[in-house]
Amino acid sequence: MEKLRELPPEEQDLIAALREPSKRRTAFATLVRQYSRPLYWQIRRIVINHSIADELVQETFLKAWRGLDAFRGESKIYTWLYRIAVFEALNYAGKAKKRSENVVEITEENRYLVENVSGDPYFDGDAAEVLFQKAIATLPPKQKQVFLLRYYEEKSYSDIAELTGTSEGALKASYHHAVAKIKHYIEVHH
Repeated sequence: MEKLRELPPEEQDLIAALREPSKRRTAFATLVRQYSRPLYWQIRRIVINHSIADELVQETFLKAWRGLDAFRGESKIYTWLYRIAVFEALNYAGKAKKRSENVVEITEENRYLVENVSGDPYFDGDAAEVLFQKAIATLPPKQKQVFLLRYYEEKSYSDIAELTGTSEGALKASYHHAVAKIKHYIEVHH
């Protein structure tokens, strides 16, 4: 319980309410309101498609609800939810790849994601943004995750290390490889 004292007071209160059976539903509703949007965008950046991202957010919260008793409060609630959400999104992306092509190569998964960028009716980016999103979609899952957290969320390497359980050195290397691949993709396809 040592870690719980290191969390902000409002987070400690929410965790305490989640542990108390009489307050659990209300506290969980607060958690859903507070974290739905950031989790949606984390998932959306991985799977691209709006409807699928919505479904995976719901699945994330279902798994969180079922796993509340296992949450020890050793990390922030968002970190715990983020790990569930990213696992769900990457798991979906892997299954979608296998369903669409029945091939295990990462390049086939990327092709599936690239095709979904411009085919999504909720995506309204201009041509440069579409090209940028297609470049991101070609990244391997780990590089994509690191790039998205650093570029869009402006997370520090230490925050990303906490979220992903990866060393800062490995994250820096992943990020720089991702940037190089994105630049190359844009140069080739521009």
